[in-house]
Amino acid sequence: MAYKKIEQYDEEITEGLMKNYQQCLNLLGENPSREGLLKTPERLAKAMQFLTQGYEQDARQILASAKFKENISEMVVVKDIELYSLCEHHVLPFFGKAHIAYIPNGYITGLSKIARVVDVYARRLQVQERLTTEILDAIKETLNPLGVAVVIEAKHLCMMMRGVQKQNSVTTTSAFWGEFERMETRNEFIKLISADLI
Repeated sequence: MAYKKIEQYDEEITEGLMKNYQQCLNLLGENPSREGLLKTPERLAKAMQFLTQGYEQDARQILASAKFKENISEMVVVKDIELYSLCEHHVLPFFGKAHIAYIPNGYITGLSKIARVVDVYARRLQVQERLTTEILDAIKETLNPLGVAVVIEAKHLCMMMRGVQKQNSVTTTSAFWGEFERMETRNEFIKLISADLI
């Protein structure tokens, strides 16, 4: 049996984006009719829908779908969650890792749901600062924990490929709420995400 890739895209959106990307290629001095570019507008239209699929997803519903009652109040840390997003200023990628912790207050969620929350907000046109707080707010409002911490480290192609063209810069953003506003708890979290425990 031959391999068949199954993808679903909104046909109306795909058609509209294709026309615009074809015009973009013309305006840039390219020939959209040449062999290498014939399918580029369609590929780009589908790629952009994939890369911005977070607009169609609800982070709070994802967390709530695996919300379990547990009498636990110890820190839960999920670190090194890969993230890929698009800078809303230049629509160029930024990528890196998110480190997330929460202290349960009667409820926990499936560990994979924490990573999915990152994807929901990363798969939109974003700025790293807002991405950090959106993740924190979704966890805080859905699980009602004692505290939430989010740290994101990322490289931005808008700084690497254009503008100042600094290849080694890394942007770190953080947001802390509840128990993580206490220095002792925050330091424990920072120590855990900095350590190689495995």
